Amino acid sequence: MSRTPPSTTALRVADLSQSADNTFSLRPDAPALALIAQELELSTLRKLSFVGRIVPLGDSDWVLEATLGATVVQPCVVTLDPVTTRIDQTLRRQYVADYVDIDEPEAEVPEDDSVEPLGQWIDPAVVMIEALALAVPDYPRKNDAQLGQMVYTKPGEAPMTDEDARPFAGLADFKQKLESDDN
Repeated sequence: MSRTPPSTTALRVADLSQSADNTFSLRPDAPALALIAQELELSTLRKLSFVGRIVPLGDSDWVLEATLGATVVQPCVVTLDPVTTRIDQTLRRQYVADYVDIDEPEAEVPEDDSVEPLGQWIDPAVVMIEALALAVPDYPRKNDAQLGQMVYTKPGEAPMTDEDARPFAGLADFKQKLESDDN
């Protein structure tokens, strides 16, 4: 059993108090924010805080309860303009000593994804970055962002619009023409 922590934020399970809350408060400095932003492919990570506690659950299991707060800036998927998103969420992770990992190709994924195997260390910083990665919008979009219409053309030909490219776009006009020819 190693007494050397894998990181400066890792807490050794054997040293956690069974009778009191084991609190933590993480607020990364500017260089750490820049590194996390780069890792998560964010334009900027302005603020990040992760405050919580680790409490015993029964004789050998532990629960991490925390609040994640962050302000992230990402490029809009339409305009590439910066989009600022505020993230505030609470989370809970259970660290279970008798965790069984199903290693079958066709196994069902359990509904409760907050249960993790208990190791020698619990690292709130790892949980913080994972929770942030899951909370960041996949496709950030400015409120007023509009997709423009694409116009395709070869030199010397009439442009083709998105509407023209739809396979049944001309059927209504064709039907009208047939009906007018019948009259």
